[in-house]
Amino acid sequence: MGSKKILLVEDDPNFGTVLKDYLALHDYNITHAKDGIEGLIEFKNNDFDLCILDVMMPRKDGFSLAADIRVTNKEIPIIFLTAKTMKEDVLKGYQVGADDYLNKPFDSEVLLFKIKAILQRKESDSSKESDEFEFTIGKFFFNSKLRHLSYDGGENQKLSPKESKLLKMLAVHKNDLMPRELALTKIWRDDNYFTSRSMDVYIAKLRKYLKDDEKVEILNIHGEGFRLVEN
Repeated sequence: MGSKKILLVEDDPNFGTVLKDYLALHDYNITHAKDGIEGLIEFKNNDFDLCILDVMMPRKDGFSLAADIRVTNKEIPIIFLTAKTMKEDVLKGYQVGADDYLNKPFDSEVLLFKIKAILQRKESDSSKESDEFEFTIGKFFFNSKLRHLSYDGGENQKLSPKESKLLKMLAVHKNDLMPRELALTKIWRDDNYFTSRSMDVYIAKLRKYLKDDEKVEILNIHGEGFRLVEN
């Protein structure tokens, strides 16, 4: 497996160069763009595994760049670097699809740890979830591509996109723990009080759909997540 390719978009030339060299020392292949427009050109012309974007930049700020990146690639992890600690900025970052956030000045080792954790999570997610789309859950048959759920060969119930994604994630982790934050970051792209409450509503909907088979249940593992079990 070759070294992971990272797009670093940072307009401070000194800081950008230091960070590029530091990450290169840890076996990452770094492309350093000096502003948002240059960053977007690099992104369109190359394949990257992760993006690190400074928020405050001339010509195109990090938020606008992230929004442009998300138009063509919904999955690539994005880490924002910001000198601002305002809550609005953090929320705005997560709304445009950030995976993580670091306030300047930060410890380079913390950034390294975050990069590693995000890339490992992404790899395990994709290897676990990419291929499977048909699931048997007790007497239910679920096709996540068509978003169809049927009971005992009966007619199909069409799930909403979020219901289907959540049920797929539970089915992939069947009889095992599905961590709450994994679902929130992958499906809702944010892990906060409001998205957490929203997920609980969707879990309640799925429980309703699955109630015909008393051997199937979604257990709440307090503080951890959920388990889809067949008894």
